[in-house]
Amino acid sequence: MLVARVIVVAVLAALSSVYVLAGAPGTALVFAVQCLLTFRSRSLWLVAVQAVLVCWVTLGSGASVVVLGFLAGSLLVTRLWAVAPLVVFGAVVIAYARTGDVPRTLDLAVTTVLMTLIVPGLIRLVQRVDELHGTRPALAAAAVGEERLRIAAELNDGLGRGLAMIIVGVRRAVAAPAGAGEVLGAVVVEARRSLAEARSAAAGYRAMSLGPELTTARGMLEAAGVAVEVRAGHEEPLGPAGALLAAVLREAVTDVVRRGAARTCVIETAEEGGRVLLRVRDDGRRTAEDGDGLADLAAQVRAAGGELTSDLSPQGRYTVRAALPAPEAGGPDRAGLGLASVDVSVWLLAAVLVGFSLKALLLIPPHLLLPAAATLAVIVVMQLRSVTGRHMAALSVMAVLTFAPIPVFGPVWLGVGGFLAGPVLLAFRPWVAWPLAGAVVAATGAVAVRLALPLPESVNVTVSNLVTGLVVYSLLRLAQLARELEAARESLARSAVVEERLRAARDLHDLLGHSLAAILLKCELARRLPPERARAELADVLAMAERAEHDLRAVSGEHRDLSLAAEAEAARATLAAAGVEVTAELAHPPLPPEVETALSAVLREAVTNVLRHSPAARRCSVFTTGEDGLVRLTVRNDGARAVTARRGSSGLGNLTTRLAALGGHLTTGVEDGWFALEARVRASDPAALAGDAHGVGTVARV
Repeated sequence: MLVARVIVVAVLAALSSVYVLAGAPGTALVFAVQCLLTFRSRSLWLVAVQAVLVCWVTLGSGASVVVLGFLAGSLLVTRLWAVAPLVVFGAVVIAYARTGDVPRTLDLAVTTVLMTLIVPGLIRLVQRVDELHGTRPALAAAAVGEERLRIAAELNDGLGRGLAMIIVGVRRAVAAPAGAGEVLGAVVVEARRSLAEARSAAAGYRAMSLGPELTTARGMLEAAGVAVEVRAGHEEPLGPAGALLAAVLREAVTDVVRRGAARTCVIETAEEGGRVLLRVRDDGRRTAEDGDGLADLAAQVRAAGGELTSDLSPQGRYTVRAALPAPEAGGPDRAGLGLASVDVSVWLLAAVLVGFSLKALLLIPPHLLLPAAATLAVIVVMQLRSVTGRHMAALSVMAVLTFAPIPVFGPVWLGVGGFLAGPVLLAFRPWVAWPLAGAVVAATGAVAVRLALPLPESVNVTVSNLVTGLVVYSLLRLAQLARELEAARESLARSAVVEERLRAARDLHDLLGHSLAAILLKCELARRLPPERARAELADVLAMAERAEHDLRAVSGEHRDLSLAAEAEAARATLAAAGVEVTAELAHPPLPPEVETALSAVLREAVTNVLRHSPAARRCSVFTTGEDGLVRLTVRNDGARAVTARRGSSGLGNLTTRLAALGGHLTTGVEDGWFALEARVRASDPAALAGDAHGVGTVARV
C-alpha cells in the first residue's frame, strides 16, 4: 500500500538525515539504495553496492559506525544473514578504536544493533502490509469455499438423503401400482419432513444476520410511500440475537405499513456495552399502545436476557427499542477467520523503544538507574497502548514523565521528548497534532538552553527529538495500519461467509422449499387418484424430485440459471394439482440470466404463497411485460384474505433482497379479494429488451 511505503521512506529518511546533518552527505546514497532494497529487490548485487557505499561513508568519510547498521539489516533478509553479526561486531571494533571510551562505544553499539533491527523490520513490515492487502479477496474466497463445503455436508446428510428416498419411493409406486398407496404414504411423510428441514435450515442460516431484514424493511416502507432512513451500526453475524431482532423489526415495520399514516421512518442498529440495539422510529402514531405482536415478542426478548420497549414522544414520534446481548467476540458466531501471525509491527516498535531506552540508561548515574528504568518502562507501555487507538490518559502520563523527571535525571532525560512527540502526532487531527509535536520538540530545546548546555548540544537534542518523534510516529502508524488491514481482511471474510449463508437461506426457501412443497402436493393428490391417473402425476413428481436435486446442488454453491418459461409451466402444473385455473402470458423480451433467474425465483415464491396462504384460490394469472428496459412480472390470485399482506415473511424478504441486488422492487397488496404481487427490475443491458418477444407470449389455460 502507498501509505505504508510513504511511512517507511519517512522513517529511513529521518534515520539517514541525522548522519547527513552530521557531515556525511554520502549517507543519502545509502538511503537511496536502502529504499530499493526495501521496495524493489533484495538481490545480492544490490546488497554489494550498499556494502561499498557504507564502507566508503563510514571509513572514507568518517561517518558514524551506526551507518553499518543499514548493511547489517539488509543482510538479515538475505541468505547471507549470518554475516550480519560480523558487520555489527566490526562496527563496535571501529567505534572503540576511534573513541577508546567504553561508555561511548556501548552507546554506538546499542544504536547500531537498533538500526540492524529496524531495517529488516521495515522490510518485513512492508511485505506484511502487502500480504494483508493482497490476500483479502483470497481469504474471503477461501472462507466462502469452506462455508459452502460445510453447508453442502449439512444439507446432503438430511435433505439429500430425503430426496433420494422420495425418488426411490416414487419409482417403486410407478413400478407397482397395486401397493402405491402405502408407498406414497411414506413418500408424503418424507416430503413433509424434508420440507420442514429445508425451512428450518433456511431460518437458521438467515438468523445469523440482520442485514436482509433491513433490506426488506426498506423495501416494504418505500413501497408504502414512507421515506425511510436505515443506519446500520452493528457487526455481523449476530446469531440468535439476529433472529429475535429481525422478528421485532418485521413486526414494527409491518405495524407502520398497516397503520398507513407515517410519512417518515428511521431504523437504527448499534452495538453498545456488549448489547445489540435496534430502534425503529416513525411519525404515524397517535397512541402508545403496543400491538399483540410486539407484546408477544417482548416476552421472548426478556427470556433472551434483553428488553423491548416503546414510547410516544410529545412530538408524535413513536419509537420501538430492542436490546439483546451481543455475541461474544471470541465465540463461534464471530470466530476470527484471519491467519494467525506474529504482529511484526508491534515487535519492531517495542524493539525500537527498548533500544532508545537503553541508550538513555547508559548515561544515567548508577544510583538513579532503577527509578529511571521504571519510568522508561511506563513510557514504553504507554507507547504500545497507542497502537490500539487514542488513549488520552496514557498520553497525559507520558507528558508528565517526559518533563517532570528532568530536574532529577538531568540533561540526559531531554531525549525522552521524542517519545512524546510521536504519539501526539497520532492523537489529534493534523492541524492540531503537528503544532503540538513541534511545541514538544521546541520545549526540549528550550530546556536544554535553560540548563546551559552548549549550543551544539542543544541543537543535537532538538534534532534528535525531532527524528525520534518521527520514527516513533511512523512505527506507531505502521503498527496501526497493519492491525487495521488485519481487521479489515477478517471483516471481509466474515461478511463473505454471512453473505454465503444468506444466499443459501434464500435458495433453500425460494428454490428447494418450493420444489418440496410441490412434491408434497402432487403426492397427496396421487394418493387420491385412480392408478391410471396417478401414474401421470407420479411422473411429474419424479421430474420435480430430480429438479429438487439440482436445486440442492445450487444451494450448496453450484451456480444454476433458471428459466422463466420453465417456471411458468411448473407453476401451471403445481397449481392445477390444487384445483387452481392458471392463465399465463409471458410477453417479455430475452433477459440477462441473472434477471431471469431472479424473476423465476419470484414466480416460485408467488406460487408457494398461493398454496400456503390462499387455500380458497381458484384462479391465478401470471403475466410479464418489458418496456423501456423495465421488466414486470405480475402474479394475481383470488381467494385472498386481508391477513395475507399483513405480516412480512422470509420468502418475500428473500425476494426483496434478490431484486434489490439488481436495482429492482417488489410490491404486494390485496384488493377485492385478489392478492397481487409485482416484481419490477431493470435489465442490466437495456438494449437486450429492444428485440423480439420471448416467444412464450401465448395464453395457456388449465
